[in-house]
Amino acid sequence: MTVESTTPPLADEHVLDNAAWHSLVGRHADLSEGNELARRFLPDVSIFAGVASWEHPDVWDAVLDLVGPGALFPFSGTEAALPPGWVVASRGEGVQLVESDRLATRPDDEAVVLGARDVPEMLDLVARTQPGPFAPRTHELGRYVGIRRGGRLVAMAGERLQPTGWTEISAVCTDAAYRGQGLATRLVLDVAHHVRARGERALLHAAATNTSAIRIYERLGFELRRRTAFGALRTPGTGAG
Repeated sequence: MTVESTTPPLADEHVLDNAAWHSLVGRHADLSEGNELARRFLPDVSIFAGVASWEHPDVWDAVLDLVGPGALFPFSGTEAALPPGWVVASRGEGVQLVESDRLATRPDDEAVVLGARDVPEMLDLVARTQPGPFAPRTHELGRYVGIRRGGRLVAMAGERLQPTGWTEISAVCTDAAYRGQGLATRLVLDVAHHVRARGERALLHAAATNTSAIRIYERLGFELRRRTAFGALRTPGTGAG
């Protein structure tokens, strides 16, 4: 198969500083809930959430109104000082990678588009490979593709956050018995190919500790844009969160 290499289209990188928010108020608005300062995906779609700005004086009340007391609210990239009663429930270090003109994308003849009827297999593969959060309706966020062997789903990748001009490649995973065959790489290049075909650019997020995956992505033609924190805040009070 001929490898296609095209110059990635221009896209405003400013939205990537708050990718979740721009996805929630943009292309994925109908899959989210919230207010003008804080929004989150519907629970059966994704765990991710975002705010317009942590510097806005009313943002903390907006988050509390959205999720309630004693609940968790995911964050990415913020180091804002917390008001009394708020705590950091979890925190990790991550990286954001964006495609460069070295990324040679290509469609994959073996990639099959996955949908609602494939959800049980998708959830099973995610549970066994742990690429990150994946819910019953996550596939509605974008185009998800997989590779089957003997009718069984053994590798997957797809589209998650979609801030204006960009699409995040996510849920990249391969069954342990089929690793080392380049299946995940093929699917990443397929997803990126279709992202470019829409006139957009591809990005990726990964835990900073996942150095092996980061090396692979950089070898493919992704480059580090920034390092960021991610985790969850717990709102004040008591609740079932």
